[in-house]
Formats: sequence, structure tokens, C-alpha cells
Amino acid sequence: MMTIGFALPSHFQIMGLAPASAFELANAFAGEPLYALRLLSEQGGALPNSFGTTIDTRVLGRQRLDTLIVAGSLRPAPSSPEFLRQVRKAAASARRVASVCTGAFILAEAGLLDGKRATTHWKYARELQQQYPSIHVEEDRIFIIDGATWTSAGMTAGVDLALGMIEKDFGAEFARSVAQRLVVYHRRAGGQSQHSALLEMDPKSDRIQGALAYARRNLRAPLTVEELADAAHLSPRQFSRAFRAETGQSPAKAVENLRIEAARMMVEQSRHTMDEVAIETGFADTERMRRAFLRAFGQPPQAIRRNARVAAA
Repeated sequence: MMTIGFALPSHFQIMGLAPASAFELANAFAGEPLYALRLLSEQGGALPNSFGTTIDTRVLGRQRLDTLIVAGSLRPAPSSPEFLRQVRKAAASARRVASVCTGAFILAEAGLLDGKRATTHWKYARELQQQYPSIHVEEDRIFIIDGATWTSAGMTAGVDLALGMIEKDFGAEFARSVAQRLVVYHRRAGGQSQHSALLEMDPKSDRIQGALAYARRNLRAPLTVEELADAAHLSPRQFSRAFRAETGQSPAKAVENLRIEAARMMVEQSRHTMDEVAIETGFADTERMRRAFLRAFGQPPQAIRRNARVAAA
């Protein structure tokens, strides 16, 4: 059985414990205790969290752990020298060390991210880079694995990190089953962007949300305004007016953003040829996809694939 220890600073952000649900359901799915969980702090005892409640903890410095996961606070704050000492001690004997959200600042302060690739919540990524220039911060990643060190983006990205650990421990099919029990649509890979085209558009009405969901499921189709309007049960004129009012962009631009998001994921994470990626995501040909990538990222798809493979290596 592997012991997962959550190192918690005072007033830790309560979503920092979200990964625990993935380990809990891994135990339930396996029908045996694969993981044991420990909630740990500098002094042990009742520890306040960001929600204004307390949880009972054990002293971090007295534990031997398979995996150390450091949670963060709503805003990065300096840690006490004793807490950093305990984090270093636990990390020295752990098989792997991780952070959730701004917990990366604690690992950095403890010197555990020097020379490594890392990520954190997008809002604080540049601050992390400025404070700790020896770290290679990648601000647009869900989670990053650099050797035995794992770091995740903010909030729910900790669940993706935990599922990634479960996949490393017990295989992709097992992790997929755990994700289903978590009612996670799919496990986001570490290289996936923290930003979502759908979230950025933030449609308000069910009709526009439904049209966008239809578009994402059918990227290979032409996806004309008439087709999207039909999915929203509106006339093309009503649909175009409502769509721009809710998202601030035209249906054509929104569809292109969805295609770009899907294409980048395939470019970075699959072995599909560029022709296959273009067809699967509805660009029809590689030249049209290349122009869209240059507008969105300033790089062609081939450069993005090359960079992703270098980073993975």
C-alpha cells in the first residue's frame, strides 16, 4: 500500500485536497487499499483552511511517505523555516513529490524545483517565474512531470495530476475507470492547455451552450451557421445575433477556436500525421490549419509538435 501525504500550510486552499478523491475511488474500484492518505501540517492538530473550517492533521516531519503532495493557498505566501525543513525531509525519502496549484511556491521556496520544469495556476505562473528564475515555468499546462517531481495547475487540475499518478501506478485502463467514477468527462493529459475555448466564450443560455457542444462533437463537419442554428433551435439570424451577444465573437471564429484547441491536442499528444489532424478537426487541409496555428500561437503545427516531444523527453 502506498502512503500519500498531503502537506498543508495554514489556511490552505480547500481544493488542494481534491486529488484525495481520485485515490479514494482507486481503492474502491480495486476492492483493496492501494493508497493510504495522510493529512499533514507543521505542528499537527486542528488546521484552518481557506473555507474557515478546520481539519485534523498529523505532524509532517514524523512521516515516511511514498508520495508527498503539497497544497497551496488562495494566494502565495512565504512559509515558515520549520515547515520548509519538514517538506525537504519528507521529499528526500519519498518516491515522488508533487504540488497542487500555488503549492509550487512552497516547493520552490524549499529549493525542490531548482532547474526543473514546473507549472502552477495561470494567474500566478509569471510571479513564480520572476521569484524563482532557475525554474522553467510553463504557465499553460495542466500538469508537468519532471523526473520524480510533479506540479499541477490550479484548482481541479490536481485531480488530473492524481489520475496521472494512478495511471503510472496501475495503467491507463485502471485510471480511466477511476475517472469515470469521478464523473470526469475524460482525463486531461498533462500537456493540455489550462485554458478552454468553451470556458473563455462562457455562453449563458442553454441553446448557445448546446450549439457549441454540438460543434465540438462534430468538428469534422462543415458546421455552417445554418447547422449550428438548427442545433440551437433558432433561425440563422436569431442564432447569429444571440451567439455574438453571449460570446463576443462570430460563430465562424468560435468554431475555428474549437478546431485549433482540438488540433493542438492531437498535434502534441498523438502520432497522427498533419493531414490526418487537419481532416479530423475540420480544417480540411494542412495549409488552412497551418495559417490558423500561426494566428493563434505564432508557430506552425510542426514546431508545436517538436517542442512537445522535446519537453516530454
